[in-house]
Amino acid sequence: MTHEHSEESPLLRDAEAPPLPTDPEILKHELLYERFTRSQKRVIVALISWAAVIPFLASGSFIPSIPEIARELGSTGPVISLAVSLSLITAATGGLMWATYSGSYGRRTIFLVSLPILCIGSAGVAMSHSVPTLMFWRVVQAFGASSGMAVGAGAIGDIYRLEERGAAMGTFFGAFLFGPAVAPLFGGLATHYFSWRHAQWALFVLGLCAFVPVALWLPETLDPEKLRRWGATEEHQKPVFLNPFKSLGLLRSPNILVLTLAGTAALVTDFVLMIPLAYTIGKQYNITNEAIIGAFFLPAGLGNIIGAPLAGRLSDRVVVAWRARRGGVWVPEDRLRACLWGAALFVPLSVLLSGLTTQFVPGTPGIVLNLVWLFMNGIGVDIVLSPSSAYYVDILHSKSAETMAASGSFRALIIALITAGILPLINTIGVAATGAVFAGVAWLGYGMILFTIKYGDRMRAWVDVGYSTVRDN
Repeated sequence: MTHEHSEESPLLRDAEAPPLPTDPEILKHELLYERFTRSQKRVIVALISWAAVIPFLASGSFIPSIPEIARELGSTGPVISLAVSLSLITAATGGLMWATYSGSYGRRTIFLVSLPILCIGSAGVAMSHSVPTLMFWRVVQAFGASSGMAVGAGAIGDIYRLEERGAAMGTFFGAFLFGPAVAPLFGGLATHYFSWRHAQWALFVLGLCAFVPVALWLPETLDPEKLRRWGATEEHQKPVFLNPFKSLGLLRSPNILVLTLAGTAALVTDFVLMIPLAYTIGKQYNITNEAIIGAFFLPAGLGNIIGAPLAGRLSDRVVVAWRARRGGVWVPEDRLRACLWGAALFVPLSVLLSGLTTQFVPGTPGIVLNLVWLFMNGIGVDIVLSPSSAYYVDILHSKSAETMAASGSFRALIIALITAGILPLINTIGVAATGAVFAGVAWLGYGMILFTIKYGDRMRAWVDVGYSTVRDN
């Protein structure tokens, strides 16, 4: 027997009609969202956002310091830039591990373990006097920092309903992306007026400032039936060894894989603009002050802060509107419609225009235009990533942290490989041509989102990785 699929079909066949509100499974699942009051949920979002800010400070504050670190350690910019790629790879694998264990031991426990590791790594980076030592401690730092995104998104899925999830995820994205907004300026100021080592010691202190409020006020959000309480039973006294790479099996889902590639196509433009900034905009406009170079990151960060909540709320409205349009039938790909204008316009045009401006527009007009394109890119990337992240939680609610980690890790591995070649590519073909290449990549990502919206139901039918239904969402 064959089943016809169309864009109008719901997630699974058992969801072809709106479920009765008296369904005991739905009622049981609804109680999970009633464990915390609205104000308590806001506190939880604030705490996990703050815990997630520090990793972005760790990565973002390092980039403006690359020329100074290279000089002090007797190396070169491209070699020290490899630390960024290395930390991305570490964050990819670390995120998988933290997400996997958070599904058993809880979100709170993972934050309490990972944040001290971040602090130790930051202290190690600050005391490094050779390139190999620097690389090692950057790995430790990145490993401790890698819990924030996936585990935080998992906590959002634990406490917010389907129709509220996009707004909450957008708020989470917007709050923790405050880190990239201030990190380069923070790192640039420290490097120019003090030392890049001071920035790393500051990260050590900020890590402690994240650990203490999490320890005092963050409750456990994981479903109590899934939570493995250490020592609660004889079985729970034994440590459990979980395979962190098992989460990568979720990428067998065409929906997750295609959207991950689309998100990568958008996010890589951010790295194309940011990583070589000191060697592109800095060189073109004769800017050598690390603090000023760091300030160039502020427009992109401001765009992140504005774009994430905006996209999250818009995606919730799209879900509600299209569900009503279909007479109560939920099609999860509807949320992705909120991504389209960012993926089609903001992301590709920002990287294309920045490359052209940097190469062909001199002086103050070029600087002003680049600030506009950086702001535009910040908004566009979040308009793509925020609804996509909420979509992952929608279709795999019971594995939300693992899905975020698998997607984020795969994306980070690709970007790590690409970032290692950004400076050589710019040196070979020029900044304008590099911008054009990655604008084309971004438009390919837009096409992938369109494809998923149109054929998402058929793609889910190809491989079932345990998708959620209306009953458990």
